[in-house]
Order: sequence, then C-alpha cells, then structure tokens
Amino acid sequence: MGIEDLTVTALWWAVILSGFYHGVNPGMGWPLAVSSALMEGRGKALPKALVALAAGHFFAMMAILLPFSIVAFLVDFEAHIRVGAGLIVVAMGIYLMINRRHPRFLARVPPTKLALWSFLAALAHGAGLMLVPIYLGLCGVEDTGHAAAQALMGNSVITALSVAIVHTLAMTLAGGMLAVAIYIKFGLQAVRKTWFNLDVAWAASLVIVGTFGLAHPLMTLTQS
Repeated sequence: MGIEDLTVTALWWAVILSGFYHGVNPGMGWPLAVSSALMEGRGKALPKALVALAAGHFFAMMAILLPFSIVAFLVDFEAHIRVGAGLIVVAMGIYLMINRRHPRFLARVPPTKLALWSFLAALAHGAGLMLVPIYLGLCGVEDTGHAAAQALMGNSVITALSVAIVHTLAMTLAGGMLAVAIYIKFGLQAVRKTWFNLDVAWAASLVIVGTFGLAHPLMTLTQS
C-alpha cells in the first residue's frame, strides 16, 4: 500500500470517526429520539425517530458538499478552493467559540418534524463544514485539462454522496446505540442528565479540521 492509498484510507476513517463524533454529540439529536419514544410509550418510535434524524443530517451534509463538488472541477484552482474551504471551517469554529448561544429557531421546530430539525441543527452547528476539508482531500487530483476536469466533476458528485452516506451511517450507529441504551436502561431522567455540553469541543474540532485542511493546499501554493 502506497502513501496515496494510506492517505485515502485515513481520510475515509476521518469521515467515519467524524460521524461517530456527531452521533455521540447530543446536539445532533439522539436525546430527542429517546424522548419521542418515551412520550409515545412504544419502542418502535425510537428507530423511526432515528431514521428521521439521519435523513435530516444526510441532506444537510449534501447541501454543503454538493456546491463544492460542482466547483471542484476547476482543477487549476483546486488548491485555492481548498484554502478557502479551510478558512471557512476555521472561521465557523472561532464564531462558535465566541457565540455559545444555540440558534433560537431550532426551538421553534415542532418535535414531530425531527428530519427538519436535524437538517437545520447540522447546518447551524457547521456539521457539514467539518467534512469539507476531508471531502476535498478525497477529490484531489494531479492531472489537469478538460478531460480531467470532466472526470473530476463526475467523481466529485459520487464522492460527495458516498461521504454523506458513510458519515450519516456512522452518526446514526453511534447516536442510535446511545439512544437505545438510555431508552432501555434509564428513561427520561437520564436524557436530562446526559445532555452534556460539547459546544467548546465542537468549536475546537472545527478549528482543528479546518487547519488540517489548510496545510496541504498552502504548501502546494507556496511551492508553485
């Protein structure tokens, strides 16, 4: 296995691990799935709620990744695009560190619309942005020219879809395991007590991922 293969493998693991991280974070909604099942009084409501949360999260990921998949065909400006994306992610992390308040509009979404809530929560917290540097790393190419650009654009959309699917599955698995354990063993009181605050860790992780995404393209630009 060459260096390039190891890099791709590491990036895919980053997609999976970020999914687990999002899933464990209560801000992405697993406590709402527990609450929904407890309020309805039946276990079948839990997987239904988790599917709704997963659907919202998936579409939020695609809403962020697809625009980058469209511009990624600009092979000559690949490094510039990656620098811009990294700066956006870092800026979002710094903003969340400064502004700790949760968006008020999320509280106005009815509990019955979990997919919509999940979609808006993922956008508001920058969950999709966290994937952008990783995704652009997976889309990196060395060749230039019209044929390479066309191939990259097609592959970028497929990669965006694959990243969103793998990430969402990992998130749902992690959040679902927590939700099931809480629902079966502890109940509603545990939901209230386990709503731990990951705001600072979340913001810091955006800064770290954004900085990581800046490193390679900045080196490319300085060497060119």
